[in-house]
Formats: sequence, C-alpha cells, structure tokens
Amino acid sequence: MASHRKSRPAGTLGAGFRTPVLATAALTSVAVLSQTADAAPAADGKPSLEEVEKKVDDLYRQAESATEKYNAAKEQTGKQRTHIDSLRDEVARRTARMNKAREELGTFAAAQYRTGAASSDTATFLLADSPQDYFDQSQLMNRLTSRQKSAVDDYVTEQAATMKKRQEAAKSLQTLSESQNELQTAKATVQKKLASARELLSQLTAEEKARLAAIERQKQEEAARKAAELAKQQAAAAKSKEEAQAQAQASGSSTSSGSSTSGGSSSSGGSTSSGGSSTSSGTYATKAEKAIAFARAQIGKPYVWGATGPGSYDCSGLTQAAWKAAGVSLPRTTYDQVNAGTTVSLANAQPGDLIFFYDDISHVGIYIGNGMMIHAPKPGAYVREESIYYGGESIIHSFVRPA
Repeated sequence: MASHRKSRPAGTLGAGFRTPVLATAALTSVAVLSQTADAAPAADGKPSLEEVEKKVDDLYRQAESATEKYNAAKEQTGKQRTHIDSLRDEVARRTARMNKAREELGTFAAAQYRTGAASSDTATFLLADSPQDYFDQSQLMNRLTSRQKSAVDDYVTEQAATMKKRQEAAKSLQTLSESQNELQTAKATVQKKLASARELLSQLTAEEKARLAAIERQKQEEAARKAAELAKQQAAAAKSKEEAQAQAQASGSSTSSGSSTSGGSSSSGGSTSSGGSSTSSGTYATKAEKAIAFARAQIGKPYVWGATGPGSYDCSGLTQAAWKAAGVSLPRTTYDQVNAGTTVSLANAQPGDLIFFYDDISHVGIYIGNGMMIHAPKPGAYVREESIYYGGESIIHSFVRPA
C-alpha cells in the first residue's frame, strides 16, 4: 500500500504546538509511568508490565494498519468484479454479433451451393482457421459481391474484437485472483496480530491488569489536559480575530459614512464579497454538524476491523459513514481519505475536519473542536469521544477538510 501513503506535509499542524513544553511533559510522563509499571523485567524472565503494554499497543497499531490494507484490497476486488462482469457482458454481445455475421455468411454459402457457384471456395472459407488469411487470395475476393464482402468484413471485425475482449477478461480474472490473495493475506495478518495481543493480555494477573488500567487513565488525563489547553488557545485566538474584525468593520463604517455620496457603489461591492465567504463557511459548518451528529450517535458501538456500520465500525468506516450522512462521499480507506479534501493546520482546524494519525496514515477520527474528536480507536474498544492527544502529539499526521 506504499503508493497510497502520503508523507507528512511540512508545517501541517501549524500554530498551537509548543514542542519544548510538550517534550518536558512527555519526559515527566514517561518517568511516572516507568515507576508505576515496574519497567525492570521480572526475575522469572517475564516481560515487565510496561513492556507488555507497549507490545500490545504495537500489535493493535499493526492490526489497524493491516485493516486499512484489507479495506483497500477488498475495495479493489469489488471494482475488479464489476469490471469483469462488464467485460463478460461485452463478450456476450460481441459473440452474438459475430454469430449473426456468421449466419449471414452461411446464407451466402447456401445460396452458392444451390446455384453451384463457387461452392468449394465458400465452404473452404467458412472452415478456415483464419478467414482473413484466406481472403487475401484475390480469386475469391473477385467473386464476392459488395454485400458479401461487407458481411465478411463484419464477421472478421467482430471475431477480432471478441477475442480481444476475451483476453482482457482473462487478464482481469488473473488480477482479481491476485487481489483476492492480497485480501486473504491482510485478513490473516490482522487476525494474527489480534491473537497475539489477546494472548499477552491473558497472561496478566488481576493486579497487573489493574495497574495497566491505571497507566491508561494517567495517559487519558494527560491527553485531556492538553486538549483543554488547546481549547483555551483556540478560544483566545478566535476572540482576537473577532475583535480585529469588529474594529475593521467599525473603521470601514466610519470611512463609508464620510464618503457616502461618492463611494456608495464600491461599499456595496465589498459587502457582497464578504457575504459570499460567510455563506461558504456556513455551508461547511452545516454539513459538519450533520457528520458530527451521526458520529456522536455511534458512540458505544464496537470497533470491528473492516466494518462500515451500522452495528460496528473501524476508524475509516466511521468517518466515511459520518460524512455520507452529511451528503459527502469519502473513499473507503485512510490512505485515500487523506487526499479527499484540503489539508489545514491545527490552528485553522474546524469541527468536522478529519484528523489523521501516524506516518503510515493508518488511523483517522472526526475533529469536534476544543482538542477533541470522535473515533473508533482500536480492536476491543468502542466508538468514543476522546482527546486528539490520546496517543501523544507526535502521532498526529494532518487535518483534512473534506467538503
């Protein structure tokens, strides 16, 4: 799937990220988690709780990445099946036309047989493996009427076209077989990763599971704190923008009032342009509200790899279904959804925008504002509202506005 991947755009996240502060916080968090998780390996050689947590997270990540490859292979297989069905229909139509041309030639042959004219040549032609080669012989061409020549041309043309379509269909079937193999490979990879993760978790004691849950809560609290900080920054930026716009409007009104006689038509034109921009922004906001409302209604439904609803979803299945409810068609996979709109920075992100994660773009959620999103997180989890920093700042890839 490398051809579907998109490298992280420079400066995509934009303003709002303070690397030194976040790096310090990350180091502090790691220290706390290391103490809590007993990072040192156990005396019996078993991996530490921290090592188990990292391994399980990695396996879930790999499973989700394999899920997107599975989704892509499944979508491609469906397209190829449709194409093959179309080719088969075309072959059937061309075969019917070829048979009709053959029947017309048969009529000529029968007539020539009854009259005794050139019966052997016509029969030889109809039995030949390559009719066109035979017609290269000038003596038979001279005996054919223009109508007969047209019938022969039609037959040869349809025969060549039919053979070409049959070859194309055979090639497509081979490609379909390869795609089906890729589909099975991706499916087996997902199942293997999930089985490994379950096996690791099953070996934990009740106490270890409780401690692991405590570590997860600490991560969620830190992510929520960072989301709240981002919300404050965005609110402050929005307030400053509103004040600047109000000041500009007040200044504009004063200028317009002072030159109302000479500049009335110019002021009217500026007002129209502003209104058009507002309408465009309002249209997106309306669609985004519908997409978010749909996503919020799915909260609590399980993550199931390859699922597109209505009872369960994987990450890209949820975003696709949510925006479909708003009248916008998105591709099936994260690899394609990341290209299905305009990339925006975090500072300019709006509710409804898609937020992508990891360098391989294997996860996606719907941004709902204030540093929060709705997403289908991972196998074993449920659709939920969560901080965009749930896995740390470094995994955020980009924001895309799909409409």
